[in-house]
Amino acid sequence: MPRAKAKTSLENDATVDIDGRQVKLTNLNKVFWPKKGYTKRDLLNYYTSVSKWLLPHIKDRAMVLKRYPNGIDGDFFFMKRVPDPHPEWLKSCTIEHSDGPVTFPMVDDLASLLYIINLGCIDLNQWYATCAHPRQPDYLHFDLDPGTATWDAVCEAALLVRDGLKALKMPCYAKTSGSKGIHIYIPIKSGPDSSQVQSVSKEIAHTLAQHAPDLLTVIYRKEKRPKGRVLVDYNQNRFGSTLASIYSVRPNEFAGVSTPVTFEEIEAGIDIEDFRMDNVVQRLEELGDLWKPLLAKTKRYDLSKMID
Repeated sequence: MPRAKAKTSLENDATVDIDGRQVKLTNLNKVFWPKKGYTKRDLLNYYTSVSKWLLPHIKDRAMVLKRYPNGIDGDFFFMKRVPDPHPEWLKSCTIEHSDGPVTFPMVDDLASLLYIINLGCIDLNQWYATCAHPRQPDYLHFDLDPGTATWDAVCEAALLVRDGLKALKMPCYAKTSGSKGIHIYIPIKSGPDSSQVQSVSKEIAHTLAQHAPDLLTVIYRKEKRPKGRVLVDYNQNRFGSTLASIYSVRPNEFAGVSTPVTFEEIEAGIDIEDFRMDNVVQRLEELGDLWKPLLAKTKRYDLSKMID
């Protein structure tokens, strides 16, 4: 992994050279986390440190930008198109939508990563399918959203979902959302389109909720959702939706990071605030990438056998 080296260095700005690509970094001293005192520089340093583990998971995928130019307490906005202007070396991915083509940026290398983060992107939100096959996801996932439920309930829900998927012989992997919930991913063979993947995920979620109605729900609207139930959200599998990526920092007060965890850790007891921007790098150095199996071409579940 190339290291970023400063070409010029000012108090608040710098230009780094990465494999001959010039990336201008601005407003480095701007505080993005007021209570923690973390700055934009801290955010860029974090993403540089995790880049060798992060980049393989987001490479070759369209990226939806969620920009916080003034940090977590400021306004944010979504940006689904390549910024104009942008460096000529920034790769892009054009995907057809019902209202026409949309050209998204891609983050395939360290230079592109730092360029995107410098725009004020705190978290990263990549597509569930590669640019080559944007309508054919290579994983199915569930977002366990607590709503009014406790964190302990979310952990219990994660274990229940694991057991349900195990009964279907579906390999699954968990990560904290970095915010309030847990994400569970199933690597699948690319082939079925987004609507088919969503349909299967819906069937699984409804079955799980029927087996544990006192813990789980599939009612999406918060005002109608039973109190204390964990939402097994399958809707994020629809075309064009995204979740915060692996190793993504979240715009909350504790600077949480969406971090892979084992189900054994969940059983033993973890807290969402155990995984933060200030300690995840050390965890990675000690444990490596627990989600490396999701990058493999083999041992992916063949979802076609569940599609009528």
